[in-house]
Amino acid sequence: MLVLGRSQVEALLDVERLIEALSPVMEDLSAGRASAPNRIAALVPEREAFLAAMPGYAPSASALVTKLVSLFPRNAGTPLPTHQAVIVVFDPATGEPTALLDGTAVTAMRTAACSALSARLLAREDATVLAVLGTGVQARSHARAMCKVRPIRQIRVVGRNPAKAAALADDLSEELKAEVKVASTYAEALDGADLVAAATHAVEPVIRRRWLTPGVHVTSVGFNPAGREIDDATIAEALVCVESRQAALASFPAGSNDLLMPIRQGVITADHVHAELGEIIAGHRPGRASPDQITLYKSVGVAVQDAAAAALVISIARAQSIGEDISLR
Repeated sequence: MLVLGRSQVEALLDVERLIEALSPVMEDLSAGRASAPNRIAALVPEREAFLAAMPGYAPSASALVTKLVSLFPRNAGTPLPTHQAVIVVFDPATGEPTALLDGTAVTAMRTAACSALSARLLAREDATVLAVLGTGVQARSHARAMCKVRPIRQIRVVGRNPAKAAALADDLSEELKAEVKVASTYAEALDGADLVAAATHAVEPVIRRRWLTPGVHVTSVGFNPAGREIDDATIAEALVCVESRQAALASFPAGSNDLLMPIRQGVITADHVHAELGEIIAGHRPGRASPDQITLYKSVGVAVQDAAAAALVISIARAQSIGEDISLR
């Protein structure tokens, strides 16, 4: 059984290759070839936290995995990330466990890579201004990934903590070619942005329709059981796309309040979800219809993304003889 730690996963997992690897598994999912049951969770109410299980099988990646991921929001501001995970990989021919790898890095990178895939499918080709909402791991990963699919020249970072926003902006300035600046408000960051990457723990919406520019593509990966990132007006007007209708519209802990709340309130119906990414990739559903259309990708995370990332990491690790082999027998 191959064991790979976080630093090894981070070194091996290339975001550009991951974006490419996600495309066929998302198509698998929409076509019904993949299996990705809605995640389940054991709640830890005294910490407002949970431990979730996410099994998945993606035939195009020959990958059968399960991820165990914890969400402990109170870790924010500490050395520990809010999301921590491990992934166990099984042989899809025999069911034998073949690998154990850190899932924290995988979660950060595959989430951002799929947002970048949505941008490649839905954002305008001339998108150059990126607003990053949030200052955590996902905000950093999204800034990196979006620069791989669009010619980003300016990045605006905004978050609840100005010091963290400034620190992230400094780091991104050293790493990326784009001009990186700190915005003082969410409205300021969004004004004139062509691309938005929202990765917050917001209770009240940080994306409001009146702050958005025509033609923007919004990606939203934030999760808070008590709140949402996007207001009703944006949801109602946007071309809404998801990874999986089943997952996005499921009850807690699988679904998205950004969609479920306006459905419950009668603002939209479930039919307002225009497409899954896999349907657009396969050509079964259209993408952007006009330059001024607002497009929205709402992510809840599905296990086939972890399967694609794990398969990619393991193939490179085996080729380069990286990692430790252990026996469970």
